Amino acid sequence: MSVDRVRQLFVDSIETKVKAAEVLPDVLMIAGQRMVECLLGGGKILACGNGSSAGQAQLFASALLNRFERERPALPALAIGPDAVTLSAIASDYAYNEVYAKQIRALGNSGDLLLAISPLGQCGNIIQAVQAAHDRDMQVIALTGHEGGDLTNLYSSGDVEIRVPSAVEARIHEVHLLVIQTLCDVIDQQLFGGE
Repeated sequence: MSVDRVRQLFVDSIETKVKAAEVLPDVLMIAGQRMVECLLGGGKILACGNGSSAGQAQLFASALLNRFERERPALPALAIGPDAVTLSAIASDYAYNEVYAKQIRALGNSGDLLLAISPLGQCGNIIQAVQAAHDRDMQVIALTGHEGGDLTNLYSSGDVEIRVPSAVEARIHEVHLLVIQTLCDVIDQQLFGGE
């Protein structure tokens, strides 16, 4: 690997973020507003993803439960992926595609919101999670990329897709992290005002 290749990875990341900055701000504001409405209505936000997207779901939930950039009251959010015992039990007794849907059916309520993170929109367990959220009368905010995958066929009115304009999964993950941080900032600003 050369220094030029390393430099090019930075350039590619920057270019993807510039493209995202051109197309995502309006939809991010809409998604943030939906999250705020959910929280103000007494709902909670459930978040899920696979692999590094599961880590991003955890980061989002911890930023709401604890704090993002300022001191404020805790906000109700839960990442439904980190419990290895629950995940393996559901996968073993039913199917891996059920690992999030079963938890949403148990924990989700009308007025709650699902943050579903799937860079290519093709993961069977995320697709079933979105379906389960709809069954529980929950809105969905989906973080995807490229063409949005099979998730694009599932959205209901009130759902919001935040689609990163890239086909490269690593670049999508990078922008998803920025999107999560932006959503946390929008929530803080709208609920608690500017500093």
